[in-house]
Amino acid sequence: MSAIHKRCYAAMKNEFKLLSKVVSQYLPPEYPYDVVGGARNIKQADFDDRIDVVPVADPNIFSMSQRITLAQTQLQIATSNPQLHNMYQIYRNMYNAIGVKDVDAVLPPPPPEAPKDPSLEHIDAMGGKPFKAFPGQDHQAHITAHLNFMSVNMVRNNPPVMAAIQKNILEHISIMAQEQVQMEFKEQMMEMQMLQQQAATNPQAQQMLQQITQSIEGRKAVLIAEMTEEFMKEENQITSQFDNDPLLKLKSREVDLRAMENDRKREADETKANFDRAKLMQARDLAEDKMDQNEELAELRAGVSLAKKNNANIN
Repeated sequence: MSAIHKRCYAAMKNEFKLLSKVVSQYLPPEYPYDVVGGARNIKQADFDDRIDVVPVADPNIFSMSQRITLAQTQLQIATSNPQLHNMYQIYRNMYNAIGVKDVDAVLPPPPPEAPKDPSLEHIDAMGGKPFKAFPGQDHQAHITAHLNFMSVNMVRNNPPVMAAIQKNILEHISIMAQEQVQMEFKEQMMEMQMLQQQAATNPQAQQMLQQITQSIEGRKAVLIAEMTEEFMKEENQITSQFDNDPLLKLKSREVDLRAMENDRKREADETKANFDRAKLMQARDLAEDKMDQNEELAELRAGVSLAKKNNANIN
């Protein structure tokens, strides 16, 4: 079936290619046609050598059951480590494989990412939701709000929340340095755009472009270092109060041990889930092999019975 499907795909591709060639040669410069909602025009240039007209299909997949199996395997792999996968697209592929018509009604697309105020970012950090910095924000105000929030006891004793807030602060520092570099090197960046057009054919322009890029990146690194140093000083002022309190130290140690135990349990659960998933897949493969063997045995028995019947008729 796979070979037949691929040959059908190749034949249809050749047929479309021939039709496209005929249309490009004999179609008028513009050809009007009516569709629902109004009239449209198609041009002869739409079928020239720049456009490839091919079947919308995958020659490697010849049945719906195969598409569903591939989508299920993809979902199983993604579920084992969702942080590395686009889970929305994984589930969308699954719905498409099983033939759901209106996927957006069943699986609404995620809302577009938009800038948030520091308070909403703190809520996301406490809830374990991702958030990030955006260009054009008041980065210093965000950093100050995050530093003040880090002084709260509940946050200081929650390493994942602290890590999420510090990550966001570093993002603000990087964007803030980039925006300052764009202001300082405004003329150089305009010159870079001109040099990029000439760099492919002019070695001197390529060398000048490299020098300007190195200068901008060097300045950005210096700004990031200065801003990070300032952030570390402010953070040390907050954590110094925590370091001098033995009760808070003991509480932090207890929280760290609990976090380590939770990580150990989560890793054990993931290992067990992966093992169970592997057993299920192996059992499914064995069941499919057994079904294939039963079909082969049934065909053999039918052939033997037919041969016996023919021999009996001849006798």
